[in-house]
Amino acid sequence: MRSLYIRPERICARWPVRAENGPVGGADLGRHGVIAPLGAKAPPKTAARSYVIADADTGEVLAAKDPHGRFLPASTLKTLTALTLIPKIDKKLKIRPSLNAVNQEGSAVGLVAKPLYTAEDLFKALMLVSGNDCAMALAEANGGLDKTLREMNAEAKRLQAYDTVAKTPSGLDKPGQSSSAYDLALIARAGLADRDFRRYVSLKTDKFPAPKGYYEIGNHNRLLWRYPGMIGVKNGWTTKALGSFVGAARRDGHTIIVSIMRHDGYFWDEVAKLLDWGFSARGRVTPVGRLVDPVPEAAPTPVVPAAPQVRASATPAAAAREPAGGPSPVVWYALGAVLLGGTTWLVYGLRRRRRAD
Repeated sequence: MRSLYIRPERICARWPVRAENGPVGGADLGRHGVIAPLGAKAPPKTAARSYVIADADTGEVLAAKDPHGRFLPASTLKTLTALTLIPKIDKKLKIRPSLNAVNQEGSAVGLVAKPLYTAEDLFKALMLVSGNDCAMALAEANGGLDKTLREMNAEAKRLQAYDTVAKTPSGLDKPGQSSSAYDLALIARAGLADRDFRRYVSLKTDKFPAPKGYYEIGNHNRLLWRYPGMIGVKNGWTTKALGSFVGAARRDGHTIIVSIMRHDGYFWDEVAKLLDWGFSARGRVTPVGRLVDPVPEAAPTPVVPAAPQVRASATPAAAAREPAGGPSPVVWYALGAVLLGGTTWLVYGLRRRRRAD
């Protein structure tokens, strides 16, 4: 039986965080300390226990710190929820949240159990104000919590985000739930390739339906308001997970992703400095690893057509083939006809001979 032990600051289980050929993304990414390119200026210091700085366009990991360290993800796990469910739920679908969804603990947009909302409304509130109530309502609209969690974990495996285990759609702390800075960067990169995901995380404000009209909601990602080129993505915090964040910004046609986990204070300025370093380093340093591509879909198994069945034939060729037990009935009929014909000719000849005599 595998043993596991848990420290408050890190999920440390004795299960592998490696692919068959080593750590996902490269051998150097298996290290726990700061992993920086040789001959380049070191990345800015941060209080985060783990981080990744990556070029979203090329997939190159420019620098990292304990990138595969498994930590509680808090609401950054909602990036996986959104990435999994956006293709599965029609954004125009009208949803009536259950009382279970309405009463979710933690951050919420304030849903009521009435059919006021489209799926798109819930996706926006999920990413802007980190609505735990929206996460549960979307999971229920997708066919239920268990089905949604299975699909979230399958999506993580497809992305090769093997450090990630989803136990809730909201990121609320639960035993066994985990992610890593490397996985958050993978998920964010995949999400940014989806037009709706990118649109939702980039919104600064939006109107949200209410029983009487609507009210305005604002994005919790502070860098959207003050960092040049910020695209957005997601931040999170719980008392056990502490602060976590994954975000992306674009400048001069290039996109940099930064993810951090386990930060015990105000991290926005530190993330901005990590982004600045990423923009200055991209294309100039030797990468320390890479963000891997999703697992390719298996090619469909070719269908071999069945051999056509040969029916019995009454043609002369078929009649000539004899079964193992002896001549076929057709052969006997032909033989009988020959004998009958011969007998007829014999009788006819005898009669003529008698007349001639």
